[in-house]
Amino acid sequence: MSALVETRGLTRILPAAVPVTLVQDVTLSIGEGEFVAITGPSGSGKSSLLYLLGLLDRPSAGALCISGRDTADLSERERAQIRLATLGFVFQFHFLLPEFTVRENVEIPMRRLGRLGAGAMRERSTQLLETLGLAGHLDKRPDQLSGGQRQRVAVARSLANDPPLVLADEPTGSLDSKNSEQVFAILDALVRERGKTVIAVTHDTEMAAKATRRIHLVDGRLAES
Repeated sequence: MSALVETRGLTRILPAAVPVTLVQDVTLSIGEGEFVAITGPSGSGKSSLLYLLGLLDRPSAGALCISGRDTADLSERERAQIRLATLGFVFQFHFLLPEFTVRENVEIPMRRLGRLGAGAMRERSTQLLETLGLAGHLDKRPDQLSGGQRQRVAVARSLANDPPLVLADEPTGSLDSKNSEQVFAILDALVRERGKTVIAVTHDTEMAAKATRRIHLVDGRLAES
């Protein structure tokens, strides 16, 4: 199994009169096709670590490689390109744009990457949404959907550019148990059936137990893997 994500001494410190350490000296390797749950108490640095892995924040020290590429000296434009082409994001709140339809929301990352024409984007967005049980909702707006349906649209959007790595920050945190199970099943299927790597921050102990691997943080440090 080749490493998709590697970190060495990854550290994030917020500069202040009294500096705040969010992530401290995290070294790990995550391979292709893993479902990794990041767990830990509130304030332990789970989301901070995920944002570093997703190139949404820059480390204060240490190294991060994605698909063998060192990200330390990349420009903001290069980091944005990696996020578009290599990473998919699912957050606790769906962050769908209310003025666009479901299909249009899923096509936004494709338009930004610019690899597909209009017809191909429409075909791919339709396929993704149909696969996630949303065939009858393509032209609706987000406020016409249930919370679980909106989160499934967010998952479809994260897969728009077929990234090898999906990062999820409390993806079931705002859902009831039934919808939480559906979202987890979708993420699990991405790993088992499509060979994706999923890294998910979660407080859901059942979800963490079903992941293929758990990374536990305490006070920003890796306590267990």
